[in-house]
Amino acid sequence: MTRSWPIFAVLCLALWLAASYGVRYGLMEDARWVGLCAVPGALWQCEVRSLLGLAIHFQVMAWAALGLALLAQAVPRRGGRWLAGLALLCAIPALVLYTASIAVFALVLAGLRLVRV
Repeated sequence: MTRSWPIFAVLCLALWLAASYGVRYGLMEDARWVGLCAVPGALWQCEVRSLLGLAIHFQVMAWAALGLALLAQAVPRRGGRWLAGLALLCAIPALVLYTASIAVFALVLAGLRLVRV
């Protein structure tokens, strides 16, 4: 592993966090989408907003992150690290998009797996 790999990973996670906040404040909480989405099927963004709302309601991202983080604890070596990275990629949007209670636990588990040798 090169020395620049952790820096690259942190930058990618920071960009993922920024993109998650962009989705939250640009698509989910922006009041103009309420009026634009009044007509069903008018815009594809309204369908994405609707499906994302259902995923938030059923906590899909948070449970996926927790499942991946728990699985990463059991898988040895590189496979576990990859699963922990995927868990982080699911946990960050879950934290931003209103399911912090489960996603925090998944984030901690994935982080612990990543630092474990």
